[in-house]
Amino acid sequence: MSFLPATTESIDLALEAKDTDPSKSISILYQVLDDPSSSPEALRMKEQAITNLTDLLKQENRAEDLRSLLTQLRPFFSLIPKAKTAKIVRSIIDSVAKIPGTSDLQIALCKEMVQWTRVEKRSFLRQRVEARLAALLMENKEYSEALALLSGLVKEVRRLDDKLLLVDIDLLESKLHFSLRNLPKAKAALTAARTAANAIYVPPAQQGAIDLQSGILHAEEKDYKTAYSYFFEAFESFNALDDPKAVFSLKYMLLCKIMVSQADDVTGIISSKAGLKYLGPDLDAMKAVADAHSKRSLKLFEITLRDYKAQLEEDPIVHRHLSSLYDTLLEQNLCRLIEPFSRVEIAHIAELIELPVDHVERKLSQMILDKKFAGTLDQGAGCLVIFDDPKTDAIYPATLETISNTGKVVDSLFVRSAKIMA
Repeated sequence: MSFLPATTESIDLALEAKDTDPSKSISILYQVLDDPSSSPEALRMKEQAITNLTDLLKQENRAEDLRSLLTQLRPFFSLIPKAKTAKIVRSIIDSVAKIPGTSDLQIALCKEMVQWTRVEKRSFLRQRVEARLAALLMENKEYSEALALLSGLVKEVRRLDDKLLLVDIDLLESKLHFSLRNLPKAKAALTAARTAANAIYVPPAQQGAIDLQSGILHAEEKDYKTAYSYFFEAFESFNALDDPKAVFSLKYMLLCKIMVSQADDVTGIISSKAGLKYLGPDLDAMKAVADAHSKRSLKLFEITLRDYKAQLEEDPIVHRHLSSLYDTLLEQNLCRLIEPFSRVEIAHIAELIELPVDHVERKLSQMILDKKFAGTLDQGAGCLVIFDDPKTDAIYPATLETISNTGKVVDSLFVRSAKIMA
C-alpha cells in the first residue's frame, strides 16, 4: 500500500520518528497526504500532517521540497475552505523564507502561486501573495517590477476597502519609494498607511513597523529628536514581542543620539535593562562610533568603520548618516588645524590629522570649492595657501544707495514739473 490512512495513529508514528530519523518521519507524513479519503476527519488529519511536514522540511533546510509540496497540495486545496488554504499557503511561504539563501526561490514560488490563484479566482490569497512578492522584489533591488506590482495592487485593495492589507501595502510602498530616494512619495505612502491604521486594530508588530519607517523618514530630514521618539515607540513594540527588529530600532535610537551630539547618552541606553538584553555587535558598533565622536577622533572613526563594516557600512540607513557625520567631523578638524597658517604643507596637515595625504588633499579641494574657506592648492609645492577673508569694499553698496536716492529725487522732480505744466 503506497499510502497510510490519515489517522491520529499515523501522525503519532511520524512524530515518534521525528527526533531519531527525520527522513523516515517526512516519508510517513507524505504517505498520509497520499490517502485518497476526503472525510472531515481525514482532512483534519491531513492539515495536521501538512503542519508537521512543513516544520520538518524547514528544519532540514529542504526549500525545494517545500516548493514541490505546495504544487502537490493543489488538489487538496479544492477540498478545504479558502481561508484554510490561504493559511497553509502563507505558512509554507513563511517556512521557505526562514531557510537562508532562498530569496530567488521565494520569488519564483510566489509567482507560481499568483498564477495559480488567478486561475482558481482566489483574490483574497492572490492579493496577499502579491504583497509578499513585492516585498521580496524590493529586497532583491528589483524596484521597477515591485513598484509596477504595487501600483496595481493598491488600487484593487482600496476598491475592496481591506484596511489591514492596505496598511501593509502602503507601508511597503513607503519603503520602496524611500529606497528610490523619493522622499515626498515615501511620506505620502506612510501617511496613507497611518490613516488606514487609525480606522482598525493594528497588531503591535505592524504598528512597530509603521513607527520604525516614520523614524527613518524623520531622520532623513535631519529631525533626529522626532526620529528618536518614533524609534523608541518601535523598540517598545518589538521588544514586547521579542522581535529581532528590536535591535535595529535600538541601533537607530543610538544613531539619533550621536547625530544630535549627545553621544554621552549612548552608554547609559546600552547599560539600561532593555539595552543589556540586546548586547552584541550592533550595539558595540554604535558605542565605538559614540566614543570616536566624543573624542572628535577621525582615526578612531575610520577604525570603527573598518572593524564593524557589516553593522555600519552594510546598513544603508546607518551608513548614510555616518557618512554625513564623518564629513562634518573631518571639515571641523581641518578648519581647526589650518586656522593658524597662511601657507602649510598638505603632508603636515595629513600627519596632524592622521589620514592619507591624497584623502586630505581631495577634501581640502572640495572645501575650497564649497567656499568653506578661501584658499588654493599649490600642487607643485604640495602646499595649501590660505587667503585672508576678503573684506567687502564699502564703496559699492554706498554707490548703489546714492544712485537709488538720485533716482527718487528725479522721480519727485518729474511729478512736480508735471503738476506745474498742468
